[in-house]
Amino acid sequence: MRPSTHRRLLACGLASLLTISGPVHAGGPAFKVCADPNNPPFSDDKGQGFENKIAEAFAKALGQKLEYTWFPQRLGFIRNTLKAKIEDSEEYKCDVVMGVPEGYELTATTPAYYRSTYALVYAKGKGLDGIKTPADLDRLPADQKAKLRIAMFDGAPGTTWLLNHGLIGQGIPYQTMTGDVSTNTAQTLDQDFKAGKIDMVIVWGPIAGYLASRNPLALIPMKSEPGLKFDFPISMGVRFPDKERKAQLEGLLKSKAGEIQATLKEYKVPLVDAQGNPLP
Repeated sequence: MRPSTHRRLLACGLASLLTISGPVHAGGPAFKVCADPNNPPFSDDKGQGFENKIAEAFAKALGQKLEYTWFPQRLGFIRNTLKAKIEDSEEYKCDVVMGVPEGYELTATTPAYYRSTYALVYAKGKGLDGIKTPADLDRLPADQKAKLRIAMFDGAPGTTWLLNHGLIGQGIPYQTMTGDVSTNTAQTLDQDFKAGKIDMVIVWGPIAGYLASRNPLALIPMKSEPGLKFDFPISMGVRFPDKERKAQLEGLLKSKAGEIQATLKEYKVPLVDAQGNPLP
Protein backbone atom coordinates (compact mmCIF):
# COMPACT_ATOMS: atom_id res chain seq x y z
CA MET A 1 0.00 0.00 0.00
CA ARG A 2 1.24 3.47 -0.84
CA PRO A 3 0.24 7.03 0.12
CA SER A 4 -1.07 7.69 -3.39
CA THR A 5 -3.00 4.50 -2.66
CA HIS A 6 -4.36 6.11 0.53
CA ARG A 7 -6.47 8.07 -1.93
CA ARG A 8 -7.54 4.79 -3.52
CA LEU A 9 -8.06 3.19 -0.12
CA LEU A 10 -10.52 5.93 0.63
CA ALA A 11 -12.09 5.43 -2.79
CA CYS A 12 -12.40 1.72 -3.67
CA GLY A 13 -13.95 -1.55 -2.41
CA LEU A 14 -17.01 -2.53 -0.29
CA ALA A 15 -18.05 -3.54 3.22
CA SER A 16 -20.59 -3.12 5.96
CA LEU A 17 -20.69 -0.49 8.68
CA LEU A 18 -20.36 -1.15 12.41
CA THR A 19 -20.28 1.34 15.24
CA ILE A 20 -18.57 0.54 18.55
CA SER A 21 -17.66 2.74 21.44
CA GLY A 22 -14.23 2.87 22.98
CA PRO A 23 -13.21 3.60 26.59
CA VAL A 24 -15.39 6.18 28.30
CA HIS A 25 -13.87 9.28 29.91
CA ALA A 26 -15.64 11.76 32.14
CA GLY A 27 -16.94 15.06 30.82
CA GLY A 28 -17.57 16.65 27.43
CA PRO A 29 -18.95 15.25 24.18
CA ALA A 30 -17.43 12.25 22.49
CA PHE A 31 -14.27 12.29 20.40
CA LYS A 32 -15.67 10.43 17.39
CA VAL A 33 -13.21 8.76 15.04
CA CYS A 34 -13.86 7.21 11.63
CA ALA A 35 -11.63 4.15 11.24
CA ASP A 36 -11.04 0.77 9.65
CA PRO A 37 -11.68 -2.14 12.07
CA ASN A 38 -8.93 -4.30 10.53
CA ASN A 39 -6.11 -2.18 9.16
CA PRO A 40 -2.91 -2.82 11.12
CA PRO A 41 -0.67 -1.09 11.91
CA PHE A 42 -2.98 1.94 11.57
CA SER A 43 -6.19 0.91 13.34
CA ASP A 44 -8.27 -2.03 14.46
CA ASP A 45 -11.33 -2.62 16.62
CA LYS A 46 -9.11 -3.82 19.49
CA GLY A 47 -7.41 -0.43 19.71
CA GLN A 48 -3.99 -1.82 18.80
CA GLY A 49 -3.03 0.46 15.91
CA PHE A 50 -0.93 3.60 16.24
CA GLU A 51 -3.85 5.74 15.08
CA ASN A 52 -5.89 4.19 17.91
CA LYS A 53 -3.19 5.19 20.40
CA ILE A 54 -3.08 8.77 19.14
CA ALA A 55 -6.89 8.97 19.23
CA GLU A 56 -6.84 7.74 22.84
CA ALA A 57 -4.31 10.43 23.77
CA PHE A 58 -6.44 13.14 22.16
CA ALA A 59 -9.67 11.99 23.82
CA LYS A 60 -7.93 11.87 27.19
CA ALA A 61 -6.52 15.37 26.72
CA LEU A 62 -10.00 16.66 25.89
CA GLY A 63 -11.67 14.79 28.75
CA GLN A 64 -13.97 13.09 26.25
CA LYS A 65 -15.04 9.52 25.64
CA LEU A 66 -13.59 7.90 22.55
CA GLU A 67 -16.06 6.47 20.03
CA TYR A 68 -15.45 4.79 16.70
CA THR A 69 -17.48 4.35 13.56
CA TRP A 70 -15.92 1.38 11.79
CA PHE A 71 -15.86 0.98 8.03
CA PRO A 72 -13.16 -0.66 5.86
CA GLN A 73 -11.11 1.85 3.91
CA ARG A 74 -12.66 1.00 0.61
CA LEU A 75 -15.15 2.65 -1.72
CA GLY A 76 -17.46 4.89 0.26
CA PHE A 77 -15.34 5.20 3.40
CA ILE A 78 -15.72 8.98 3.74
CA ARG A 79 -19.32 8.93 2.51
CA ASN A 80 -20.30 6.26 5.05
CA THR A 81 -18.39 7.71 7.99
CA LEU A 82 -17.25 11.33 8.08
CA LYS A 83 -20.06 12.62 5.85
CA ALA A 84 -22.80 10.28 7.08
CA LYS A 85 -25.44 11.31 9.58
CA ILE A 86 -27.05 9.12 12.19
CA GLU A 87 -30.48 8.00 11.00
CA ASP A 88 -33.24 10.49 11.85
CA SER A 89 -30.67 12.92 13.21
CA GLU A 90 -28.56 15.87 12.14
CA GLU A 91 -25.61 14.43 14.07
CA TYR A 92 -22.72 12.95 12.12
CA LYS A 93 -21.56 9.41 12.82
CA CYS A 94 -17.94 10.51 13.35
CA ASP A 95 -15.82 13.62 13.04
CA VAL A 96 -12.13 12.77 12.54
CA VAL A 97 -10.13 10.55 10.19
CA MET A 98 -6.78 9.97 11.88
CA GLY A 99 -4.70 9.47 8.75
CA VAL A 100 -5.19 11.00 5.27
CA PRO A 101 -2.71 12.42 2.74
CA GLU A 102 -1.98 16.10 3.33
CA GLY A 103 -4.31 18.08 1.08
CA TYR A 104 -6.66 15.12 0.59
CA GLU A 105 -9.48 16.27 -1.67
CA LEU A 106 -12.38 14.69 0.25
CA THR A 107 -11.67 16.35 3.62
CA ALA A 108 -10.19 19.43 5.15
CA THR A 109 -6.76 18.46 6.47
CA THR A 110 -4.57 19.54 9.35
CA PRO A 111 -0.89 20.23 8.78
CA ALA A 112 0.97 16.93 8.38
CA TYR A 113 1.84 15.29 11.68
CA TYR A 114 4.28 12.81 10.20
CA ARG A 115 6.07 12.14 6.95
CA SER A 116 7.09 8.61 6.08
CA THR A 117 8.59 6.93 3.06
CA TYR A 118 8.40 3.64 1.28
CA ALA A 119 10.98 1.16 2.48
CA LEU A 120 12.70 -1.92 1.13
CA VAL A 121 12.25 -4.83 3.50
CA TYR A 122 13.92 -8.18 2.96
CA ALA A 123 14.25 -11.47 4.78
CA LYS A 124 17.42 -11.81 6.81
CA GLY A 125 19.58 -14.92 6.68
CA LYS A 126 18.86 -15.68 3.02
CA GLY A 127 22.01 -14.33 1.42
CA LEU A 128 20.77 -10.74 1.22
CA ASP A 129 22.20 -9.38 4.46
CA GLY A 130 24.91 -7.46 2.57
CA ILE A 131 22.25 -5.13 1.16
CA LYS A 132 22.56 -1.85 3.05
CA THR A 133 21.06 0.49 0.43
CA PRO A 134 18.56 -0.16 -2.38
CA ALA A 135 21.37 0.39 -4.89
CA ASP A 136 23.12 -2.70 -3.52
CA LEU A 137 20.51 -4.78 -5.32
CA ASP A 138 22.07 -3.66 -8.61
CA ARG A 139 25.34 -5.28 -7.59
CA LEU A 140 23.95 -8.72 -6.80
CA PRO A 141 25.18 -11.52 -9.08
CA ALA A 142 22.82 -12.19 -11.98
CA ASP A 143 22.03 -15.73 -10.81
CA GLN A 144 21.10 -14.45 -7.33
CA LYS A 145 18.89 -11.72 -8.80
CA ALA A 146 17.11 -14.29 -10.92
CA LYS A 147 16.07 -16.25 -7.82
CA LEU A 148 14.58 -13.27 -5.96
CA ARG A 149 10.85 -13.28 -5.19
CA ILE A 150 9.74 -9.69 -4.80
CA ALA A 151 6.17 -8.73 -3.88
CA MET A 152 4.95 -5.86 -6.04
CA PHE A 153 1.78 -3.82 -6.32
CA ASP A 154 0.36 -2.46 -9.56
CA GLY A 155 0.99 1.26 -9.95
CA ALA A 156 3.07 1.54 -6.76
CA PRO A 157 6.37 3.47 -6.80
CA GLY A 158 8.16 0.31 -5.72
CA THR A 159 7.04 -1.43 -8.92
CA THR A 160 8.35 1.47 -10.99
CA TRP A 161 11.67 1.22 -9.14
CA LEU A 162 11.88 -2.52 -9.87
CA LEU A 163 11.22 -1.81 -13.53
CA ASN A 164 13.90 0.88 -13.62
CA HIS A 165 16.42 -1.49 -12.04
CA GLY A 166 15.74 -4.53 -14.19
CA LEU A 167 14.01 -6.53 -11.45
CA ILE A 168 10.46 -6.55 -12.72
CA GLY A 169 10.89 -10.16 -13.85
CA GLN A 170 11.34 -11.19 -10.21
CA GLY A 171 8.11 -9.47 -9.19
CA ILE A 172 5.18 -11.43 -7.75
CA PRO A 173 1.94 -9.45 -8.34
CA TYR A 174 -0.16 -8.55 -5.29
CA GLN A 175 -3.43 -6.66 -5.12
CA THR A 176 -3.35 -3.35 -3.29
CA MET A 177 -6.95 -3.98 -2.33
CA THR A 178 -9.12 -7.05 -2.40
CA GLY A 179 -12.77 -7.67 -1.67
CA ASP A 180 -11.77 -9.62 1.44
CA VAL A 181 -11.90 -7.14 4.33
CA SER A 182 -10.70 -9.77 6.80
CA THR A 183 -7.08 -9.40 5.61
CA ASN A 184 -5.25 -6.20 4.71
CA THR A 185 -1.99 -5.66 2.80
CA ALA A 186 0.21 -5.76 5.90
CA GLN A 187 -1.34 -9.01 7.14
CA THR A 188 -1.00 -10.69 3.75
CA LEU A 189 2.67 -9.74 3.43
CA ASP A 190 3.32 -10.80 7.02
CA GLN A 191 1.84 -14.24 6.32
CA ASP A 192 3.82 -14.66 3.11
CA PHE A 193 7.13 -13.63 4.67
CA LYS A 194 6.53 -16.13 7.46
CA ALA A 195 5.70 -18.83 4.92
CA GLY A 196 8.83 -18.06 2.90
CA LYS A 197 6.83 -17.17 -0.21
CA ILE A 198 8.60 -13.83 -0.77
CA ASP A 199 12.10 -12.47 -0.15
CA MET A 200 11.45 -8.73 -0.25
CA VAL A 201 9.03 -5.91 -0.97
CA ILE A 202 9.11 -2.14 -1.32
CA VAL A 203 6.13 -0.97 0.71
CA TRP A 204 4.72 2.11 2.48
CA GLY A 205 6.71 2.94 5.61
CA PRO A 206 4.21 2.15 8.39
CA ILE A 207 3.55 -1.25 6.82
CA ALA A 208 7.30 -1.84 6.48
CA GLY A 209 7.66 -1.12 10.21
CA TYR A 210 4.82 -3.54 11.00
CA LEU A 211 6.47 -6.29 8.97
CA ALA A 212 9.89 -5.70 10.50
CA SER A 213 8.42 -5.85 14.01
CA ARG A 214 6.93 -9.28 13.35
CA ASN A 215 9.60 -10.95 11.23
CA PRO A 216 13.41 -11.12 10.97
CA LEU A 217 13.49 -8.46 8.24
CA ALA A 218 15.88 -5.66 7.33
CA LEU A 219 14.24 -2.27 6.69
CA ILE A 220 15.87 0.27 4.37
CA PRO A 221 14.05 3.60 3.71
CA MET A 222 13.74 4.55 0.04
CA LYS A 223 14.82 7.99 -1.11
CA SER A 224 12.74 9.92 -3.63
CA GLU A 225 14.46 10.55 -6.95
CA PRO A 226 13.59 12.55 -10.07
CA GLY A 227 10.30 11.26 -11.42
CA LEU A 228 9.77 8.80 -8.59
CA LYS A 229 8.44 9.96 -5.23
CA PHE A 230 8.61 7.71 -2.19
CA ASP A 231 7.96 10.01 0.81
CA PHE A 232 4.61 11.59 1.67
CA PRO A 233 3.13 13.74 4.47
CA ILE A 234 0.15 12.43 6.47
CA SER A 235 -2.49 14.61 8.13
CA MET A 236 -5.80 14.25 9.94
CA GLY A 237 -9.07 14.91 8.13
CA VAL A 238 -12.34 16.59 9.13
CA ARG A 239 -15.38 17.84 7.22
CA PHE A 240 -14.69 21.00 5.23
CA PRO A 241 -16.99 23.33 7.22
CA ASP A 242 -15.67 22.05 10.56
CA LYS A 243 -13.09 24.79 11.16
CA GLU A 244 -13.46 24.60 14.95
CA ARG A 245 -12.60 20.91 15.12
CA LYS A 246 -9.73 21.39 12.69
CA ALA A 247 -8.31 24.13 14.93
CA GLN A 248 -8.77 21.88 17.97
CA LEU A 249 -6.86 19.06 16.27
CA GLU A 250 -4.08 21.41 15.25
CA GLY A 251 -3.71 22.47 18.87
CA LEU A 252 -3.57 18.85 20.00
CA LEU A 253 -1.01 18.02 17.32
CA LYS A 254 1.24 20.71 18.74
CA SER A 255 0.74 19.88 22.41
CA LYS A 256 1.03 16.13 21.86
CA ALA A 257 3.81 16.23 19.25
CA GLY A 258 6.34 14.46 21.45
CA GLU A 259 3.90 11.71 22.42
CA ILE A 260 2.88 11.22 18.78
CA GLN A 261 6.48 10.88 17.64
CA ALA A 262 7.17 8.38 20.43
CA THR A 263 4.15 6.32 19.36
CA LEU A 264 5.25 6.31 15.72
CA LYS A 265 8.74 5.20 16.72
CA GLU A 266 7.30 2.47 18.94
CA TYR A 267 5.55 1.15 15.83
CA LYS A 268 8.82 1.36 13.86
CA VAL A 269 7.40 3.84 11.34
CA PRO A 270 10.34 5.15 9.27
CA LEU A 271 10.10 8.93 9.61
CA VAL A 272 11.72 11.43 7.24
CA ASP A 273 11.99 15.20 7.00
CA ALA A 274 10.62 17.35 4.17
CA GLN A 275 13.68 16.52 2.05
CA GLY A 276 13.16 12.77 2.57
CA ASN A 277 16.11 12.39 4.93
CA PRO A 278 15.61 9.82 7.73
CA LEU A 279 14.90 11.28 11.17
CA PRO A 280 16.70 9.88 14.22
